[in-house]
Amino acid sequence: MNDKIKEILSKYKTIAMVGVSKDDKKPSTIVMKYMQKYGFKVIPVNPSAKGQKILGEEVFEKLEDIKTPIDIVDVFRPSAEANKYAEESVKIGAKVLWLQLGIKSIDAKELVAVSYTHLTLPTSDLV
Repeated sequence: MNDKIKEILSKYKTIAMVGVSKDDKKPSTIVMKYMQKYGFKVIPVNPSAKGQKILGEEVFEKLEDIKTPIDIVDVFRPSAEANKYAEESVKIGAKVLWLQLGIKSIDAKELVAVSYTHLTLPTSDLV
């Protein structure tokens, strides 16, 4: 794990995970369970599962519905949606936008750069 990722994960403990699924074989759910195991508060965001529970946590429709301050927004959605979640991350005051493997967006990168939100690109070191 690189030093930047270590710093982020030691400093920030509340994660909104966008695109998490009830399917426990999907990468988003596996990562959520892993992060919970290591003491992170993970709040699932999935419009189609709003109000349900995933791994014991209430699912929210969108980031702005979450009342708890969010440190990291971890995105498991297609690249085409990255800018939308970058905008929402900035709006809620998240410190880090984490785009998972295969997700790329120049617009999202530029948006978070001017808002002082960190953009973290994917790594396989977490799982």
